[in-house]
Amino acid sequence: MADRARHQTYTQPTGGWGSIKSLAKHVTKQGAFAAAPGLVRDHNKTGGYMCTSCAWAKPAKPHFGEFCENGAKATFWDLTPRRADRAFFARHTLSELRKRDDFALENEGRLTEPMRYDPASDRYVPVSWDEAFADIGARLKGYDRESVVFYMSGRGSLETSFMYQLLARMYGNNNLPDSSNMCHETTSVALPQSIGTPVGTVLLEDFAQTDCILSFGQNVGTNSPRLLHTLEEVRERNVPIVVFNPLRERGWEEFLNPQHIGQMVTNSPVQIATQYYQPRAGGDIAVMMGMAKALLAWDDDSKAAGAKRVLDIAFIDEHTHGFDAFESRVRACLWEDIVREAGIARGEIEAAARTYANANSVIAIYGMGLTQHRLGVDNVQMLMNLLFMRGNIGKKGAGICPIRGHSNVQGQRTVGIAEKTDLVPLDRLAERYSFSPPRQDGLNTVEACEAIIEGKIRAFIGLGGNFLRAIPERELMEERWRDLDLSVQIATKLNRTHLVPAKTTYLLPTLVRSEIDEQATGPQIVTMEDSTTRIHASRGKYKPASPHLRSEPRIVAEIAKAALLPNGRVPWDEWVGDYALVRDEIAAIFPADFGDFNARLDIPGGFARPVAARDRAWETNTGRANFKVPQALNASFDEGNDPDILRLITLRSNDQFNTTVYGYDDRLRGIHGSRMIVMMNRKDRERLGIEKDGTARLTTAVDDGIHRSMGGFQVIDYDLPSGTIAAYYPECNALIPLWHYSQESKTPAAKSVPVRIEAERRIIPGHLKVTASRAAN
Repeated sequence: MADRARHQTYTQPTGGWGSIKSLAKHVTKQGAFAAAPGLVRDHNKTGGYMCTSCAWAKPAKPHFGEFCENGAKATFWDLTPRRADRAFFARHTLSELRKRDDFALENEGRLTEPMRYDPASDRYVPVSWDEAFADIGARLKGYDRESVVFYMSGRGSLETSFMYQLLARMYGNNNLPDSSNMCHETTSVALPQSIGTPVGTVLLEDFAQTDCILSFGQNVGTNSPRLLHTLEEVRERNVPIVVFNPLRERGWEEFLNPQHIGQMVTNSPVQIATQYYQPRAGGDIAVMMGMAKALLAWDDDSKAAGAKRVLDIAFIDEHTHGFDAFESRVRACLWEDIVREAGIARGEIEAAARTYANANSVIAIYGMGLTQHRLGVDNVQMLMNLLFMRGNIGKKGAGICPIRGHSNVQGQRTVGIAEKTDLVPLDRLAERYSFSPPRQDGLNTVEACEAIIEGKIRAFIGLGGNFLRAIPERELMEERWRDLDLSVQIATKLNRTHLVPAKTTYLLPTLVRSEIDEQATGPQIVTMEDSTTRIHASRGKYKPASPHLRSEPRIVAEIAKAALLPNGRVPWDEWVGDYALVRDEIAAIFPADFGDFNARLDIPGGFARPVAARDRAWETNTGRANFKVPQALNASFDEGNDPDILRLITLRSNDQFNTTVYGYDDRLRGIHGSRMIVMMNRKDRERLGIEKDGTARLTTAVDDGIHRSMGGFQVIDYDLPSGTIAAYYPECNALIPLWHYSQESKTPAAKSVPVRIEAERRIIPGHLKVTASRAAN
């Protein structure tokens, strides 16, 4: 890894030749040439395998290549010929491996056999599957049931997720934190209060009927590139797309479709955003409040003139509750306060509102730029308020569209991966499987971290993910992780979490989704749910990386058999032999969503789960769609009058998916060679006395007894609002206090972290430099 980044503004469109060159580079670096033909033949297509990357919808009539740059990278990463085998672990102690960064660790390749940590040699050593399961089961039997955590990342299938939640509940707790807790839990809290459903209402076909799109806090070019195909089609109809995002991202500016020969030959990209505004971090409520204020003013004028109303009064009267309180709050709000908190001018807000007012069917897209704030729930509900004002919910071409990350992060919640008991049909589980499910809510991700720090957790079972790298408060968490009695990590590659051992630690290697999963009845099918609630089947096509790998369902079943008393109603072995039996169980427990599950597997484009709000049926406490009054105009923290406290946005690079780092290039932002950079407004940099391309230290600006500080950042001038800076996730998680989260959802507020920045006198190599210490009591 180079010590210094090279930065030059990227002027090429998203996609295009830059994307093709990137794919060629990554397939070559990984040596995954055998995977390339399958990208066109099988990737995200009926009869093929579903991508392990983003959760965006798969069309019924797929494109020639139904994959994006990041999806291809994920596939190359999965199907690399590189191996982290027993010889690798014999050569390296964990102390040595901890000196490596995230990319270097996973770049060693696929895990090949089960391993157990040996404290005497500080190495992982091979262990048989039978021995591993027997020891894990024996240990689980001895723990207090509430002292065990069952964590799941968003990559597991619906079948795995259903079996895993049943394992946890039959074991005796609802401690089922998942990756959704760290990204879209805010959505799962906000939307039920507003419209009665925890998921979006938009289907892929709605984009063909919309006449306006609003986007808040979402970077399409990096986080959901296949959506660009849909947006391109929208723009071909001259539909306006209005974007609000603190950074100018190339994905929202221009797209050159690699599958359109004419575009490629002439280098003629499609303009995506027709209006692009850059609010300060945490300023979205103010932006939306300003838009609502403009709509009310224009509606007053129309009413006075006897013209057509701007507001959809019929929808508001028939379908909503709380409009009067919301209207009063908007009218009382002063434009000077709105502009100050938004960070953009009144004229810009009114221009966006005018575009919205002129459209009949509007889709609102959003990402973690709304969810990961102190008032993240207010952010999402304010966006719902905007939609309610003009009846843009429950009709064709309109609705709310949260963009989820991992490929099945929404689906695993659908089939029971939830710490909240009111989200799960416990009575049905109890009756069908003859046991008494625990009725006490379990731990979410933040609460699990708190319990680990307090010494209340004995064992952690992790199904996928890189938990210690993904969470806030990393330094303290790594320290307390070593006090765990048992850590079980079900994984495909080596990552940082595996290098921080508990007293007993197991690595259990599993198949990836694109590999053939051969069980007693032959090759198996797994399923997942996309962001639009459609269910898709996935069939592996490639030979497994090692004959010693086990599928996720089989690993879950073997742990269950070892840790639980026998239950004739739960035939774990039969389920593993034929995943269709698991789908029958899912259909029995969730009949409204999964009736005739096995018969509907190969419907082109997937089959959609019912969402009542799509039909203007509101499963809320009032029986109506609820206007919600935001607590404040600022969704972030209050820095008072101190201009030196900046709002840090943590974000992903173009060479990254979640905590998986594919390389050191962020092509779409023009950054190459290092991830230890901080993007900064030039005027802020000059005001704070930091040289261009100089080196700086970030320190969290809170006083809670823990000092969080990171040095060695190269400062890059970037197009950002004043007072806002940006740096990469997960490196900067060490700066985020565990208590810095969305008030109602406990989603970490990683899009506005209070920090100070100061110049460092000497250049520090680009590796992580963190100090985190507790103050004396």
